[in-house]
Amino acid sequence: MSKIILIGLNHKTAPVDLREKLSFSNEETIAALEILKQDKEIKESLIFSTCNRTEVLYIPATGNKVDKIIEFISHQKKIDISEFKSSLYIYKEDEAILHLFKVASSLDSMVVGEPQILGQVKQAYRTAVSNNASGVLLNRLMHKTFNIAKKVRKETGIGDNAVSISYAAIELANKIFSDLSQRSVMLLGAGEMAELAVEHLLSNNVKQIIVANRTFKKAVALADKFNGQAVKFEEREEALKDVDIIISSTGATDYVLTQTQVKQAMKKRHHNTLFFIDIAVPRDIDPKINTISNAYLYDIDDLKNIVESNIEQRGKETVKAERYIEEAVVKFRNWLESLAIVPTIKALNDKISTIIDIECKKTLSNLRHLSQEDIDAIKRMTQAIATRTIHDPILFLRNTGDHRDDSLYLNVTHQLFNIDPHEEE
Repeated sequence: MSKIILIGLNHKTAPVDLREKLSFSNEETIAALEILKQDKEIKESLIFSTCNRTEVLYIPATGNKVDKIIEFISHQKKIDISEFKSSLYIYKEDEAILHLFKVASSLDSMVVGEPQILGQVKQAYRTAVSNNASGVLLNRLMHKTFNIAKKVRKETGIGDNAVSISYAAIELANKIFSDLSQRSVMLLGAGEMAELAVEHLLSNNVKQIIVANRTFKKAVALADKFNGQAVKFEEREEALKDVDIIISSTGATDYVLTQTQVKQAMKKRHHNTLFFIDIAVPRDIDPKINTISNAYLYDIDDLKNIVESNIEQRGKETVKAERYIEEAVVKFRNWLESLAIVPTIKALNDKISTIIDIECKKTLSNLRHLSQEDIDAIKRMTQAIATRTIHDPILFLRNTGDHRDDSLYLNVTHQLFNIDPHEEE
């Protein structure tokens, strides 16, 4: 039976500089798959590479070819084996299937439950298919991978709650405004976390983005990136009347928005809700703003508490997800074992059919007085006897049980009938 082997490294086993060296671009992946495809010792292959992992999933023709694949990675990426071998994990059979299911279900991600990974796995599979690198086994395995990943996403809460500061901020904004598509946002400062928060906001189709930064040039650059509008930092107070959400992440040592400034702005905006997200350390926004009616302020500590609570909740959902995944591995293993039975059944059928054919021809050659109708009737009868004779053995082989060793029964069948199901391969 064909082996399933996975060799790789990820954010848990290798630092970012090593992951970068071993990362495959799309063009490199296609070229590498072509080389593996030409290799008679590798039946099927797939390469999966993101910023957090590089993995080669393959089906060898014989043996396991682990050293060969490690050398192949070394040659493709022009890096000495000694530089990365200690960072590799090597999974075979059920371990490889389990790992793949966990990766696609985002149980092995840096942020458990993040949704991007499934799309990345699908893209890696599409590349393998379009370059004829995958076959029956990997096709079936990958479709089962997508099914279990969807089940985990649908039937557990693993991706429900924010586990990053920026995403938690947007989750709060969603709770306060319910529909962000009608809301405008002002960014104070151009920090990385603020930028991430804006990316989340854009996925919620926020109406408008205004960027205010001490360096106006940076404000313009960031505004261009998000199709927003840049304003001078000194205009931030005036802009409060036109926005609904303020995300602040400047490097200021004093408050960039005070209680007095917000009170004045609230009058101009007829006390419509204002939501402040302060992800700066030290804080950018005066905490007294929380005393103003319809003004809501959350700082980094508030967001961290939300994230920690959500991480704990995801941990509970992970246990449920792992149960689903382990069940899926068992089912896939059963399918793999059923594959081993098929060649034996075919060989048994072929053997009996050949015997019947030879003996029937030998007998009929001495019965020349028979009509064609009689000859056909005898042929049908002998074929029916053969079919009935092997019906029960085939039924027994097909009805694999969870607690029996199928390889034992297959070997006995091979010896009893003197067949070799691998002769044709």
